[in-house]
Amino acid sequence: MLYMICATDVEGSLDKRLQARPAHLERLHQLKSEGRLILAGPFPAIDSPDPGPAGFTGSLVVAEFGSLEDAQSWANDDPYVAAGVYESVVVKPYKKVLP
Repeated sequence: MLYMICATDVEGSLDKRLQARPAHLERLHQLKSEGRLILAGPFPAIDSPDPGPAGFTGSLVVAEFGSLEDAQSWANDDPYVAAGVYESVVVKPYKKVLP
């Protein structure tokens, strides 16, 4: 089943985000190589694809996991969590309708 992982960043965590980004992306690439990743990306803090020093306000991942517990465990192990980038993380079942 699909699950959405929606995280909110701690204000002012851009430096921590940039430091943890390679390890964060490595996990996403693993999901992609397994054919489980639907989409992933950050929320720019301003209306721009490259927010520069304004940074980001959070992230969204939609991927396939065996259970809600598996999705929550994967989210808890994210390098952004360990680095203190995320203030909160919500994991919910997701049903893709379109496209």
